[in-house]
Amino acid sequence: MFLTGAVSAQDFDKDVAARFKAFQESAFKEFNDFKESAMKEYIDFVRKSWKEFTADSPIEIPKDTIMPVFMPDEEREKPIDSKYVQIKEVVKSVPNVRRKEPVLKIEEVEQSLDKYVQFTFYGARVKVRFDVADKVALSAVDENSIADALKTMSGKAYNNMLLDCMRLKRGLDLSDWAYIQLIDSLANSVYANDANGASLLTAYIYMNSGYKMRLASGNGRLYMLYASEHVIYEQNSFMIDGERYYGTKELPIRLNICSASFKGEEPLSLVITGNQRFALNISEPRQISSVKYPDFNVSVRVNRNLLDFYSTYPTSMIGDNMLTRWAMYANTPFDISVANVLYPALSMKLKGMSQLEAVEHLLNLVQTGFKYEYDDKVWGSDRIFFADECLFYPYNDCDDRSVLFSRLVRDLLGLDVVLVVVPGHILAAVNFTQEVDGNYTMFNDRKFVLCEPTCTNGAPVGWANIKEGASLSVIMLERDRNMKKYGNTD
Repeated sequence: MFLTGAVSAQDFDKDVAARFKAFQESAFKEFNDFKESAMKEYIDFVRKSWKEFTADSPIEIPKDTIMPVFMPDEEREKPIDSKYVQIKEVVKSVPNVRRKEPVLKIEEVEQSLDKYVQFTFYGARVKVRFDVADKVALSAVDENSIADALKTMSGKAYNNMLLDCMRLKRGLDLSDWAYIQLIDSLANSVYANDANGASLLTAYIYMNSGYKMRLASGNGRLYMLYASEHVIYEQNSFMIDGERYYGTKELPIRLNICSASFKGEEPLSLVITGNQRFALNISEPRQISSVKYPDFNVSVRVNRNLLDFYSTYPTSMIGDNMLTRWAMYANTPFDISVANVLYPALSMKLKGMSQLEAVEHLLNLVQTGFKYEYDDKVWGSDRIFFADECLFYPYNDCDDRSVLFSRLVRDLLGLDVVLVVVPGHILAAVNFTQEVDGNYTMFNDRKFVLCEPTCTNGAPVGWANIKEGASLSVIMLERDRNMKKYGNTD
């Protein structure tokens, strides 16, 4: 636009403001039209895109006969061999989690008086804005009833609820698995004894939060199925368009499933990358001591709300590689409430030690500070512990101890650690920056010295109970490069 003649600054500002307002209104209308079109397209598909599926049988967690490890007394008198052990397979680190974001912008609705739904989420009382008088009643579990309910829900009455859920996810730093439980708890609070209504609300929030889900029905029940980046053990699953889906509830063998997809949807990841901010419910203190180094001991307490969350966590693998399940646990950091107490206490005791001395102390603490027991005897089936769980439960086994040891060495000493798998056993290997003797393997032109966290009578760094000719599978682990090097070792 060309200006002719004299124009005052005030008139010019008004002209610019008017054009900007017109642009805003046009852009807002264009986006609203896009949103309405996207929702209409999805709801139209819900009315017709249903097909019967049969579930794939659950994949069982591999069961190995894992025995505790003992170092024979006669070997303690001999120098440790510096023997090279060959790597057969390298399992790459767990991929980074893609942040899920809704494609469709959700408009906040201003109200003169907000009404809330309150519910409990792992010990915390949380609330989201929603008037339960606006909840949609699902009249029946058929295509048109579900589509009609979704059409009503896509109005503005649910906007603030959606925004609050996503803000809670960000504010509490929730993983995908925690978020799906958050909205499930909310939905069950809103719908109380109406399981079908709760499933539909969970699906609606989940979908609008950027996640990939499918609606399903069977035996008069409505289910939400979620897509997972990882293969989950011991659960029925349904293969839909080349992708595997699971249920937040136990699923029947046959379901009618709607294949309608939503724009920008992403599958759930079971990777936990940060510290989730659960309400604190601190356990009683527990003393953990090294037998070889009696003064190397620490008092630990953990957040029981976090342990309750971990109890729901499904064991999974990436692709078809069953070894990746251990990386999911080993790469999960200690809860900040644990790290803030445990790490300063241990770092004071490690201060001034060489790398070898520090790792020897941490190794013996893990070897002798806990009681060994088989998972089948304690839990009835295989169960891997997160590092926090190792500090709480009275018993653990080789994979639990390897997870804990690898976490301590990476965080306290800043050294790289890999998990090492041989048939029926798992241990760890440390990349020292100083020369250290003992059984070792080479990976990326770096030497990793083997360590046996499971040796219940204590064994030094470099000793390993590996048969002649055995080949190793090595699982790469992440090290937080921003983690302070607590140990102050040379």
